[in-house]
Amino acid sequence: MSEKERETEGRHWLLHAKEDLDAATHWLANGTSRPRHVCSYAQRVAETSLKAALLLEGQDFPHTHDLDVLVDLLPSAWTVRHARIDLASLTQWEVRGRYPGDWAEATQADAVKAMDHAKQIHDLVRAEFNRRLGEAEPGESHHS
Repeated sequence: MSEKERETEGRHWLLHAKEDLDAATHWLANGTSRPRHVCSYAQRVAETSLKAALLLEGQDFPHTHDLDVLVDLLPSAWTVRHARIDLASLTQWEVRGRYPGDWAEATQADAVKAMDHAKQIHDLVRAEFNRRLGEAEPGESHHS
Protein backbone atom coordinates (compact mmCIF):
# COMPACT_ATOMS: atom_id res chain seq x y z
CA MET A 1 0.00 0.00 0.00
CA SER A 2 1.40 3.40 -0.95
CA GLU A 3 1.77 6.24 1.53
CA LYS A 4 -1.20 8.05 -0.04
CA GLU A 5 -3.33 4.88 0.20
CA ARG A 6 -2.33 4.47 3.86
CA GLU A 7 -3.34 8.07 4.54
CA THR A 8 -6.68 7.59 2.80
CA GLU A 9 -7.41 4.32 4.60
CA GLY A 10 -6.34 5.80 7.94
CA ARG A 11 -8.66 8.77 7.39
CA HIS A 12 -11.49 6.37 6.59
CA TRP A 13 -10.94 4.44 9.83
CA LEU A 14 -10.68 7.65 11.85
CA LEU A 15 -13.94 8.90 10.35
CA HIS A 16 -15.64 5.67 11.42
CA ALA A 17 -14.27 6.16 14.92
CA LYS A 18 -15.62 9.72 14.99
CA GLU A 19 -19.06 8.60 13.84
CA ASP A 20 -19.14 5.92 16.56
CA LEU A 21 -17.97 8.49 19.11
CA ASP A 22 -20.75 10.85 18.05
CA ALA A 23 -23.37 8.10 18.31
CA ALA A 24 -22.23 6.96 21.75
CA THR A 25 -21.98 10.57 22.97
CA HIS A 26 -25.59 11.11 21.89
CA TRP A 27 -26.74 7.93 23.65
CA LEU A 28 -24.93 8.89 26.83
CA ALA A 29 -26.25 12.45 26.86
CA ASN A 30 -29.85 11.45 26.11
CA GLY A 31 -30.06 8.17 28.00
CA THR A 32 -31.29 6.46 24.82
CA SER A 33 -29.15 3.36 25.26
CA ARG A 34 -28.06 1.04 28.02
CA PRO A 35 -24.68 1.85 29.61
CA ARG A 36 -23.19 -1.41 28.28
CA HIS A 37 -23.91 -0.28 24.70
CA VAL A 38 -22.12 3.01 25.33
CA CYS A 39 -19.18 1.14 26.89
CA SER A 40 -18.97 -1.23 23.93
CA TYR A 41 -18.98 1.65 21.46
CA ALA A 42 -16.36 3.48 23.52
CA GLN A 43 -14.06 0.48 23.19
CA ARG A 44 -14.76 0.39 19.45
CA VAL A 45 -13.91 4.10 19.11
CA ALA A 46 -10.57 3.57 20.82
CA GLU A 47 -9.76 0.43 18.81
CA THR A 48 -10.67 1.98 15.47
CA SER A 49 -8.72 5.14 16.29
CA LEU A 50 -5.60 3.15 17.17
CA LYS A 51 -5.92 1.04 14.04
CA ALA A 52 -6.21 4.25 11.99
CA ALA A 53 -2.91 5.37 13.52
CA LEU A 54 -1.32 2.03 12.67
CA LEU A 55 -2.56 2.32 9.09
CA LEU A 56 -1.00 5.77 8.79
CA GLU A 57 2.27 4.28 10.03
CA GLY A 58 2.07 1.44 7.52
CA GLN A 59 2.10 -0.96 10.46
CA ASP A 60 0.24 -4.24 10.12
CA PHE A 61 -1.89 -5.01 13.14
CA PRO A 62 -3.14 -8.32 14.47
CA HIS A 63 -6.80 -9.26 14.65
CA THR A 64 -7.21 -8.19 18.26
CA HIS A 65 -9.42 -5.97 20.36
CA ASP A 66 -6.73 -5.54 23.05
CA LEU A 67 -5.97 -1.83 23.17
CA ASP A 68 -2.67 -2.33 25.02
CA VAL A 69 -1.43 -4.58 22.21
CA LEU A 70 -2.44 -2.01 19.58
CA VAL A 71 -0.94 1.03 21.29
CA ASP A 72 2.33 -0.85 21.86
CA LEU A 73 2.66 -1.29 18.09
CA LEU A 74 2.80 2.47 17.54
CA PRO A 75 6.14 4.27 17.43
CA SER A 76 6.97 6.12 20.64
CA ALA A 77 6.48 9.51 18.93
CA TRP A 78 2.72 9.02 19.12
CA THR A 79 1.45 10.86 22.22
CA VAL A 80 -1.30 8.30 22.72
CA ARG A 81 1.45 5.83 23.72
CA HIS A 82 2.28 8.00 26.72
CA ALA A 83 -1.25 8.93 27.80
CA ARG A 84 -2.21 7.73 31.23
CA ILE A 85 -5.33 5.88 30.13
CA ASP A 86 -6.28 2.53 31.61
CA LEU A 87 -6.58 0.69 28.31
CA ALA A 88 -7.36 -2.65 29.96
CA SER A 89 -10.47 -1.18 31.60
CA LEU A 90 -11.63 -0.01 28.17
CA THR A 91 -10.68 -3.25 26.40
CA GLN A 92 -12.94 -5.27 28.73
CA TRP A 93 -16.03 -3.67 27.19
CA GLU A 94 -15.43 -5.44 23.86
CA VAL A 95 -16.75 -8.59 25.52
CA ARG A 96 -18.62 -7.34 28.58
CA GLY A 97 -20.58 -4.78 26.59
CA ARG A 98 -21.61 -7.15 23.83
CA TYR A 99 -22.23 -10.53 25.42
CA PRO A 100 -24.02 -11.82 28.50
CA GLY A 101 -21.79 -13.37 31.11
CA ASP A 102 -20.93 -13.76 34.73
CA TRP A 103 -20.15 -10.09 35.39
CA ALA A 104 -21.94 -7.05 36.73
CA GLU A 105 -23.97 -4.97 34.31
CA ALA A 106 -22.30 -1.72 33.24
CA THR A 107 -23.36 1.36 35.15
CA GLN A 108 -23.80 4.96 34.05
CA ALA A 109 -20.48 5.73 35.78
CA ASP A 110 -18.81 2.98 33.73
CA ALA A 111 -20.22 4.51 30.55
CA VAL A 112 -19.01 8.00 31.44
CA LYS A 113 -15.52 6.69 32.24
CA ALA A 114 -15.33 4.58 29.07
CA MET A 115 -16.43 7.51 26.92
CA ASP A 116 -13.90 9.82 28.55
CA HIS A 117 -11.11 7.34 27.76
CA ALA A 118 -12.34 6.76 24.21
CA LYS A 119 -12.57 10.49 23.52
CA GLN A 120 -9.04 11.04 24.87
CA ILE A 121 -7.66 8.31 22.61
CA HIS A 122 -9.57 9.56 19.57
CA ASP A 123 -8.51 13.17 20.19
CA LEU A 124 -4.84 12.22 20.57
CA VAL A 125 -4.87 10.16 17.38
CA ARG A 126 -6.76 12.87 15.49
CA ALA A 127 -4.29 15.51 16.67
CA GLU A 128 -1.39 13.42 15.40
CA PHE A 129 -3.13 12.98 12.04
CA ASN A 130 -3.62 16.75 11.89
CA ARG A 131 0.03 17.36 12.71
CA ARG A 132 1.31 14.86 10.16
CA LEU A 133 -1.10 15.58 7.33
CA GLY A 134 -1.85 19.25 7.95
CA GLU A 135 -5.61 18.79 8.03
CA ALA A 136 -8.32 20.14 10.30
CA GLU A 137 -10.35 16.93 10.50
CA PRO A 138 -9.02 13.81 8.75
CA GLY A 139 -11.76 12.12 6.79
CA GLU A 140 -14.34 14.84 7.28
CA SER A 141 -14.05 16.10 3.71
CA HIS A 142 -13.61 12.65 2.15
CA HIS A 143 -17.15 11.24 2.23
CA SER A 144 -17.88 8.70 -0.48
